[in-house]
Order: sequence, then C-alpha cells, then structure tokens
Amino acid sequence: MRREDAIYHEAILPEHRGNPLIEALPPKVGDDELVAKLSHYPERLVEETTLEAIERLDYLTRLKTLRQPLPLYFDVFRAIEMAIKEGYSSKNPLSPTTMNYLHYSSDNRPDIEPRTGFFKPKGSGITIIGESGVGKTCMLEQVLNCFPDVIEHRYYQNKMLAIPQIVWIKVDCPDDSSVKGLCHRILEQIEQKLGHPPTKPAGTIALLLQQIESKMKSSFLGFLVIDEMQNLNLAKAGGADRLLGFLHNLVNNLGIPILFCANPPFDELLSKSFKSARRAESSGYFDVELMKNDDEWELFVDELWCLQWTNVETPLTPSLNNKLYSLSAGNMDLAVRVYYSAQKVIIGSSDERITEEVLELGASIAIRATKKLTEEMRKKHAISILKRNQKDRNIEPNSHRSEGVSSKEIIYTKPKTVTVHGDLTRPHHPEFIDALTDIGLAEDLIDRVLDTALIQRASLESDPLQSLRASGVLCDDPLDIFK
Repeated sequence: MRREDAIYHEAILPEHRGNPLIEALPPKVGDDELVAKLSHYPERLVEETTLEAIERLDYLTRLKTLRQPLPLYFDVFRAIEMAIKEGYSSKNPLSPTTMNYLHYSSDNRPDIEPRTGFFKPKGSGITIIGESGVGKTCMLEQVLNCFPDVIEHRYYQNKMLAIPQIVWIKVDCPDDSSVKGLCHRILEQIEQKLGHPPTKPAGTIALLLQQIESKMKSSFLGFLVIDEMQNLNLAKAGGADRLLGFLHNLVNNLGIPILFCANPPFDELLSKSFKSARRAESSGYFDVELMKNDDEWELFVDELWCLQWTNVETPLTPSLNNKLYSLSAGNMDLAVRVYYSAQKVIIGSSDERITEEVLELGASIAIRATKKLTEEMRKKHAISILKRNQKDRNIEPNSHRSEGVSSKEIIYTKPKTVTVHGDLTRPHHPEFIDALTDIGLAEDLIDRVLDTALIQRASLESDPLQSLRASGVLCDDPLDIFK
C-alpha cells in the first residue's frame, strides 16, 4: 500500500486549480512514461544461466513478475484518471460547499445555502467486461498501482490542511449481493487504508449506510472499484436491485465514481435497466478479450522467451510461438505459467532444450485445473497488445540483450533423465541417453568422426546399406546384436 505526503502540482484545468485533492494527484504523464509505469520486464543475466540447476530453479520465479501492457490499459487508465478528477472537482476541502457536504446528508441539510452553493455530485461509472481468466483483475491492479492509495495533507498554500485522502479502494461483490456484506467490505478497506483499528459495523442497514457515508466523506474517497460483479446474477430475489440502488446512491448523492468489473452475464443485467446501464458506462465501457496470434502476440512472446534460465539457449521459432499460443489460448498469464513449468521440468536434465513437446508437458502440469476453461478460451477472438517501443529495447538495462554476448557456457552437473513423450529429438532409452546427449551437444563432432568419407563412398556402391553394415555403422536388428 502506498501512503504519500501531498506534493502539489498546478492543475491543468483552470476550474481545478486551488483544489488540493486534485493538485495532490500524480501529474499527468505522456504515453511513453505511462508504458514504463504499467510494464515490468524482469532482469535475466547470462551469468545466471551458468549456475547450478538447483539455483536456476529459483530464478524462474521472475517469470511471474513479467508485465506487458495492452493498448486497452491506456484507455482504462485515462478513464479512471479523469473520473477521479471529475469526482474531486466538486469536493474542494477549502470550499464552504464541501464543509456543508461533510456535515450534512443531502436529505438533512439546512435550508441556508452556502455562499458557494449546495454540493452537486459529479460521480460517474466505468464498466469492464470480460471472460474469466482474460486478465481483467491483473489489468486493474497495474492501472490502480499508478495512483497512491492514500495521500496525507498537512499544509496547503501555507495554511494547515490536516486531512487524509483515500484515492481508491477495491472490493469484491458479495456472493449473495447483500448491501450489508458490501458495506462491511468497504468499511474494512477504508479502515485498513487509514491504518485505523477495525470499526464495529452498525447493527441495522440504515445506520450502516450512514456509517459508510460518513467514512467515505471524511476520508475523501476518490474512486471505488467493485470486482466480481457477476455475483449479482447469483443473488436471491431482489438482492441485485437493492445493491445497485445502494451503489447508485453513492454516485448520485456522494459523487463517488465507481468501476464495475465483471464477467459477461453482468452486461445482460445492466441492459435490463436503462438507468443502470447509462450510469455504469457514463465514463467508459471496455471489453477485455483474448489476444490474437499476430505480430503483437509475438512481441509479448519475445519478451517472455528472453527469460530463459536453461543452460542452453533455445531460439524462438514460429512453431514454438504457435505452440505456446495454442496451449495458452492467447492468455498471457497462462502462457507465463506454461513457459515456467516447461523450464522447471527440464532444468537439471541432460538436455535442457525447449521443444514443442516440452511446452506440452509444461501445459499438462500448469493448467490442469483450468484445462476446460482454456479450451473454451481458444475459441475466442482477441485484441492486440501494445507494441513495445523499439528504442527502449536498445537501451534497456537487461544484459541479456547486450551486444557481444552470443552464447552461453554449459555447466555440466549430474543430470536427471527427463522423458518427454512424443519428443523424438530426445533419446528414450537410458542405455543410450548419455552418449547421444554428449554427441548432440559436442562442439568437436567433426573431430570424433573417424571416417568422414564413409557415407559418400557408400553412396557409390551398388548396395549402400550392405556397405554401411560391413563398416559397423548401420544396425538393422539391435536386439539381436546387443543380446
């Protein structure tokens, strides 16, 4: 959780200037800087691939920290950024309007209007829809982490302003769609962000709503994210309507922007109510789909494939790229898990090359529980991902892209035998595996061949096979010869 002291930047819009809640937000950044904020490319040093197998297995965990932003991330980030500013635009803590808003609910405020007018909420809604497993939650985490959780204000323009500002909180929709359950989760998140001990929730729904409203106001909550909104479809009669009504009250009366994140059934629920649909997508509606196997997928795989801790380097080929896409169904998280498991199973073996069969073996280990879902996702059409700036590729600090490094030293340790079914490039007989692996990796193979013209001479014979048998290099019946 990020808690920061307020650092003020002059707002872009004149109407936002003088509002400490907006001026304390991170300054607006360009697309290039936003890419750096949303992405993370783990380091992989060539020296690490020369370590013992037991050590290299630990380095594989870096694969899970790879973050490749998609084009959609830009749009979601900008929508959230604007929604937060819009919500805060009517809550300047230095304004009499906000003081009136903090002390009175919209139903109980006095008739005397502040000189700056009564509070007019400017909340809005954002909806993100996508099948389970396509990366909605991961995307939200990357985008929300660009904003601090809490900003502590102390002084603004040489005047004391001791207030907390919770920029965002994220909760999951209760399975039973109960307003009480959601309020408890929101209350828990607010107290956690503020670092306060847990507050005992009020006993009745009416008092609980007042308690939540008071906490949201006093902490200047800027943005509320509710994940797993498809749980509304599982509610008992009326539960979904009551919960949506409560959320609409937050937007309409408190001016708090809300983001709904859900699986596709949620869009059907929204479509039943024009009011709900209009409010939920007033600041943006986004569909998250699987990736297509195109140039942009290849850019992601290129980043992933560089994170290779085997003691021999397997270059990325079109067939390996297509196999990984097929196994992961275009899902980046599944692709990382398959690649992780594939490396894990062969590191420490006598042959650490990555083949299509090795990827299949990795998939059988990594996605057992989600195999059915993966099969369904393979049928989905997808969106493209962000093309990484080629200039960054030339200046990035990772030494695995540095010039002058062309090969990796092979560290010979006591190997384990890994049989990969269907991989004909690997020996399946233990009695031959050491000799064949040694020959396959030998750099002095030409020096080991005793008669370099043997095959050429045999081709000129009337019976080439008999000539090879006589030379002892062709074995038609190994069971008879080696019995």
